[in-house]
Parts: sequence; structure tokens; C-alpha cells
Amino acid sequence: MPAKDIFHDTVKNALVKEGWIITDDPLYLDYGGVDMYVDLGAQKLIAAQKYQQKIAVEIKTFNRPSLIAEFHSALGQFLNYRLVLENIEPEIKMYLAISEDVYEAFFTLVFTQNAVEKYKIK
Repeated sequence: MPAKDIFHDTVKNALVKEGWIITDDPLYLDYGGVDMYVDLGAQKLIAAQKYQQKIAVEIKTFNRPSLIAEFHSALGQFLNYRLVLENIEPEIKMYLAISEDVYEAFFTLVFTQNAVEKYKIK
């Protein structure tokens, strides 16, 4: 099982504070002969619509010297996890959690914004 990210508990606590129920820590995926672990799985009851919204969250610190290398790794994981979820549990929406500092330093750049839009990263 993979090691937890530095911000793991922070993201988990924020989700709980927003009314999410953590269902998996980590969320285990088994597809096509490959085992994978997304950092968190969560669900929230949408009372007005009487259904449960489900999400999977991959948490990334971006603590390597190269932000672009870290982004390549995070994007690859995100896309692979989303591919698996689309095939086995399409109701689960995939999210990428990053710190505000990383967002401001890297995710506001034109390149990164284009990638987020192109690959529909939530």
C-alpha cells in the first residue's frame, strides 16, 4: 500500500468538514490485472436529489525539485485512475488535490491551465 502524502489528513479533514463521508482510505482499484490505490474515496448524500455523489481524490504535494516532472507523474496517475473508474464505477468522479501554494505557483500558468482544461482535471 502506498505511503500517505503530507497533506493527506488535511484533505481528509476538509472533506469531512464539508459533509463528505470517507468510504475508503485508500480506495483500492483492481482492473485489467493491475492493482492501484487512489488516496481517498468519499461520498455525500444529496438530499434534494436523493442520490449519493461519489468522488475519488488523489493528493499530491509536488515536493520534487521539478514541478513539471511532478505534474507529469500526477497527471499520469490521475488519468489512469479516471480510466479505471470510468470502466468499473463510472458514477465516481476523480479529483486531484494540491496545496494552494502549488496552485498559485504552477497551476495558474497558461500551460497548466490548458492541460487542466484539456484533460478535465477537477
